[in-house]
Amino acid sequence: MINFQKEKQIIRNYYNELDQASDDHLSKVLSKYTSSNYHWRSMYPFGEEQDIDQVVNQFWKPLRHAFQPIQRREDFFFAGLNDCDGQKSTWVVSAGHLLGLFDKSWLGIRPTGKMVFLRYAEFHCVAENKITQTALFFDILNVMYQAGQYPLPPMTGVAAALYPAPKTHDGLLYQPQDPQESAKTLALIKRMADDLNLLNKSGEDRCPPEFLAQTWHDDMIWYGPAGIGASYTIPRYQKQHQYPFRENLKSKVFHGHVARLTEGNYGGFFGWPNLSNCNKGGFLGLPTRNKSASMKIVDLYRRSGEKLAENWIYIDMLDYLYQQGLDVLKRLKELNQIH
Repeated sequence: MINFQKEKQIIRNYYNELDQASDDHLSKVLSKYTSSNYHWRSMYPFGEEQDIDQVVNQFWKPLRHAFQPIQRREDFFFAGLNDCDGQKSTWVVSAGHLLGLFDKSWLGIRPTGKMVFLRYAEFHCVAENKITQTALFFDILNVMYQAGQYPLPPMTGVAAALYPAPKTHDGLLYQPQDPQESAKTLALIKRMADDLNLLNKSGEDRCPPEFLAQTWHDDMIWYGPAGIGASYTIPRYQKQHQYPFRENLKSKVFHGHVARLTEGNYGGFFGWPNLSNCNKGGFLGLPTRNKSASMKIVDLYRRSGEKLAENWIYIDMLDYLYQQGLDVLKRLKELNQIH
């Protein structure tokens, strides 16, 4: 039986050293655990890097300077073979929140002096005992919401500073899982994704709840990113996200995933990008813009029995808004007179 204990332990050791390292030793930690051809992906305004010093200086040091001290509050930890490359690579996923005291400005967001929760999801490709790729997603709009500086119209779902861990509280898969259960989760996620892609191709924007109920429990929970919010039950999910998303966006094209993996009852994927579309007007409160824009998205899932029960979403919203002509961070810095 294939298990991923070696790769999991590498990531657990990496986090332990990274989280405890001083700023002066961050580059040393990354050098220890990453390969010579390391590829780091992250959300706007950070993008992609292959220089670990740039990763440290542009992302980790400013974040740690603003949120002190940082605690990693991990809710998900699982690993698996990447279904998108013929199952040749092994990836490890960690997700949850980074908690700190927001005492200094970050990305132009004014500090609050109070606790702040940065939602994160991180995918690591591990080969020959080294991390060769990382994709780090987080929710900057959610931090702005917590800080009282939310820049968009009200969300269609509920806004929350802190999203809960899985209902079953078993998302930390430190031990090996039954590969048959992993295969069930993968098949279900792929079936659900294929169903949604059929909707994209058909142009059907108001599918009945019975369509989603083929792969989702009736009391499913969808934890969307700030800008959209969270929804509970299929009918409310459709009203608060699916219908606005489908009816206010057109020309949807699915571009596939970089990594898609499952272990036990859990699974997830990310794309770079996953999807492109045109805004017909209304989505996120934006006006019509007949120009295609792309979305980089993470989905994490919990399967319960034969259907999906919970879904945690991360979208690079600031990048999507930038493509729509709205540079949220630049405007915020100008308003706050931060240089």
